Amino acid sequence: MPVDVKARSASGAKPATPGIRLHDVGLAVAGTDILAGIDLEIGSSPVTVLLGPNGSGKTTLLRLLMGLAQPTRGRIELATDHDGRCRRAFVFQKPVMLKRSAAANIAFALRAIGSGAEPERIQQLLAQVGLIAAAARPARKLSGGEQQRLALARALARQPDILLLDEPTASLDPAQSKIVEDIIATVAASGVRIVMSTHDLGQARRLAGDVAFLVRGRLCEHAPAERFFARPSTDEARHFLAGDLVI
Repeated sequence: MPVDVKARSASGAKPATPGIRLHDVGLAVAGTDILAGIDLEIGSSPVTVLLGPNGSGKTTLLRLLMGLAQPTRGRIELATDHDGRCRRAFVFQKPVMLKRSAAANIAFALRAIGSGAEPERIQQLLAQVGLIAAAARPARKLSGGEQQRLALARALARQPDILLLDEPTASLDPAQSKIVEDIIATVAASGVRIVMSTHDLGQARRLAGDVAFLVRGRLCEHAPAERFFARPSTDEARHFLAGDLVI
C-alpha cells in the first residue's frame, strides 16, 4: 500500500498548536510487524504519554512521528500552522553531546536550522533549562541530568510545534528527573505539544493529559489520563497498571 505522509491545515484555521493524525499506520521489518493498525489522533492534550511494556513500539512510533522512519502502511497527517509549517524536534533517551561547550552545542543547533547563533538567544535557551552556570563547560563533562537538559535546549532551539521525547528521564536520579519534568511541564504550558514515552507510571500520572497505551505494536487504548488511570477499559491496561507482566 502506498505511504502518504503529508502535512495538512486543520479546516483552514490555525490550531493552538499543530496536531497529528495516524490512519491505519504500520511498520513491518523483514515481514514482522513492529507496529500495526495504529489509528490515533493527537490533538487537544498538551502532553500525550505513550505507555506500554518493553517492545510495545513506543520508540518506533516516536521515530515515525519525527520522520526518522517511514511507515510501510497507512499515513500520518501533520496539521500545520498558519504559515504552513509543523516544526518537530526529538530528544533521545541518551542524547549525543558534541565535543564542545554547552553554549557551543546550542549555537550549533541554531546554525543547523539557519538561525543566527546570537549570544542572547543561547543564554535564553540555557536559562530555560537551568544551565546558565554550565555555559562554558564541556558538554561531555556534564552530568547525565545536565546533558538531558542540554539536549532539551537544543531541541527547543528549533522552536518546535511538536516536541517528541523518548524516555527523557530513564537514566536519571529522582532530583534530576524532577528538574526535567518541570521543564517539560513549562514547555507544554507555553503551547508546544509534547508526545513522550515513559516507563514511569508516576511520571505519566504527573504529566499526561492523555495516554496512548501500546501492546505488541498495536494501540490497545487511548483515553484522557484521569480516566485511563482510574478506569482502564482493557484487560491489558488493567494488568499493566497493577504491575503484572504484559507481553
